[in-house]
Amino acid sequence: MSETRTSTVSVADRSAVVIGGTSGIGRAIALAFADDGADVIATSRDEGRVAETAEELRERGATTREITCNVRENESIEALWDAAEEAFGGADVLVNSAGSVARAPISEMTDEQWGQDIDVNLTGVFRACRVFGREMDEGSIINISSMSAGQARENRAAYCAAKSGVNGLTRAAAADLAPDVRVNAIEPGFVKTPLAGDAFDEGTETRAAIDERTPMERVATPEEIAGAAVYLASDAASFTTGQALKIDGAYDDSAL
Repeated sequence: MSETRTSTVSVADRSAVVIGGTSGIGRAIALAFADDGADVIATSRDEGRVAETAEELRERGATTREITCNVRENESIEALWDAAEEAFGGADVLVNSAGSVARAPISEMTDEQWGQDIDVNLTGVFRACRVFGREMDEGSIINISSMSAGQARENRAAYCAAKSGVNGLTRAAAADLAPDVRVNAIEPGFVKTPLAGDAFDEGTETRAAIDERTPMERVATPEEIAGAAVYLASDAASFTTGQALKIDGAYDDSAL
């Protein structure tokens, strides 16, 4: 790689693949990339959402492809890389944003719940990093972790374990793939997404508790997380790798 770098926060003229890119944070990242001039494949298991998001990307001027992906299947991730190679000649950016949340106390959590959360949230990230890290000439991988990686969350044992693992995987992958491919994570705090339902709506008990412990006195929007992804994918972050960027409004977790 050339040692000459700019400080420009832009992904214009780059190609990106966003796994879990058809809803919530992943969708916001895919659209932000497109708005900034990147070509983007936004994928998930849902064929309808893939088609819908692809249309939104085209409306923003991005070249895209409609392909589904299941991160629990190696062949599916291999096919995703092949689609990016056919469309763009490869990928400059990979975002791992697919997610699963099993809600149960550890004494009642089933093997199936545990297995799904670990497989989707952690092993799926590993699978994608393995394929794209092997094939990318250079670029940026961004793993969507969570502030729960370092917190005790009731009824979320598998999720917390998986996200903690994502942070460790990010650091290890950064070492393995340097200097050509950078690998970083984003740790969102509470974000208003479809997955959260109406729990974070103003006036709810949950929202009031969050606001009380957050100096910013609100939850984040997906677009606020997307801005960090644009930065990490850009040349402005050319010496940033192996890091986990927390975006939680300075949430106070001291009582957890």
